[in-house]
Amino acid sequence: MKKEVFINNRKRLSEKLEEGSVVVLLAGEAPKKTADEAYPFTPNRNFYYLTGIDEEKHKVVISKINGKVEEALFIQKPDPVKERWVGKTIRDNEAIEVSGVEEVLYLEDFNGYINQKLSSGKANALYVDLERRSFEERTTLTEEFAKEAAGRYPYIVIKNVYGIISELRTIKASEEIDEMREAIKITIDGVNSLMKNAKAGIKEYELEAFFDFHLKKSGVKDVAFKTIAAAGKNATILHYVDNDSVIKEDDLILFDLGAQYNYYNADITRTFPISGKYTARQKEVYEAVLRVNEAIIEALKPGVNYIDINNKATDLIADECIKLGLIKDKKDVRNYYWHSIGHGLGLDTHDVGERNVDLKPGMVYTVEPGIYIEEEGIGVRIEDDVLITESGNEVLTKEMIKSVEDIEKFMANR
Repeated sequence: MKKEVFINNRKRLSEKLEEGSVVVLLAGEAPKKTADEAYPFTPNRNFYYLTGIDEEKHKVVISKINGKVEEALFIQKPDPVKERWVGKTIRDNEAIEVSGVEEVLYLEDFNGYINQKLSSGKANALYVDLERRSFEERTTLTEEFAKEAAGRYPYIVIKNVYGIISELRTIKASEEIDEMREAIKITIDGVNSLMKNAKAGIKEYELEAFFDFHLKKSGVKDVAFKTIAAAGKNATILHYVDNDSVIKEDDLILFDLGAQYNYYNADITRTFPISGKYTARQKEVYEAVLRVNEAIIEALKPGVNYIDINNKATDLIADECIKLGLIKDKKDVRNYYWHSIGHGLGLDTHDVGERNVDLKPGMVYTVEPGIYIEEEGIGVRIEDDVLITESGNEVLTKEMIKSVEDIEKFMANR
């Protein structure tokens, strides 16, 4: 994306900061895997959202003091010897061009710079990204920095910027939507490839490989999340990722997958018959889920509360489960459907933001109802990605076929 996107993201953040604030965000570092090997690096998404830079160890500082906003980016100093082994790091002129941050310094300058900001007597709050999903998570580099800063500058209040940036990220710019459109297009083409090659007698991961190959061929460096390739009874396990069972002729197979394009994600689920034709019962269950999918998509529009949408989906699925003869009382729906109707989508697959919100233009949500009947070996989920617009919504995944008729026709014409 153009640097103007990141400049605007930082501008929106600075407008929400109170006077005397200093923000420090870290790109992060690739964790050790084993011996001298590290896991692949992926940038802290809030750092990337503000800078567009996807190399490790870099830092960005944004300050709002005396009504003036200042920005500085700290990058690794070039090491010609190291670069002969691992490749070059970003240069200051390149960092300016990517991020739009005009002041680019080296990491060795960071301590002096942040000391000047925090000891000036004009700063009173240090904002850092203190995202934490569980008590058990390991301490992050940001938390270690915050603890050290609190000890060195006890008069500075440590605050969490995560919620502020999360709120900004929920409303996507048109350029962000374009990135997601490309991720979705690549994903749809990849799903079509694996559907064309679907057959009984192979392992789930063998069929998954057709999707992976298409992504590689399209220049995609990473998937949005670990692919779920679940045949038969495996599709009743919500996050099944072993993908190592043999596919049978009469199986439905559920694929939940997505490409990641410039760190923006797609997330699509389709469930189709390996034989090319749904059995009567498979069709009955599939069309029940499809009705809910379409009804919830129709309900998505500005001003609607997301919790209300989720409750509506559960109620509709309960009605369908009664029609299918699975339950008699709606309260038993959780025996066959135990997740929410969807989630935000963007730089993270399960994107940031509060759940109890009224929908606004620029938000993107998945719609993914499912019914999972373990005793029958049938699991069906149908997932689309939906952009909230001024007038209602746009189904970003509309080119991915999902009716029984279209799927059976596609499978027959492979």
